[in-house]
Amino acid sequence: MPHPRITIDPKVKFGKPVIAGTRIHVELLLKLLAKGQSIEMLLEAYPQLTREDVLAAQAYAAEHLPRAKPVAAE
Repeated sequence: MPHPRITIDPKVKFGKPVIAGTRIHVELLLKLLAKGQSIEMLLEAYPQLTREDVLAAQAYAAEHLPRAKPVAAE
């Protein structure tokens, strides 16, 4: 399912998924959230973002994670 807030362009951030209209990639937001930063902290650090942008990044990752290739047991 496409996410209108997420774009992929080979000319922007080497084709990584980014928040539309920015160069802020989904991976960065997820890493910062995983390190304990709150959405409010992200919005303060990146004023061009909205709460909906951060939630879209999480939804995008949740949708695409099941497509990751599993690692076979040894």
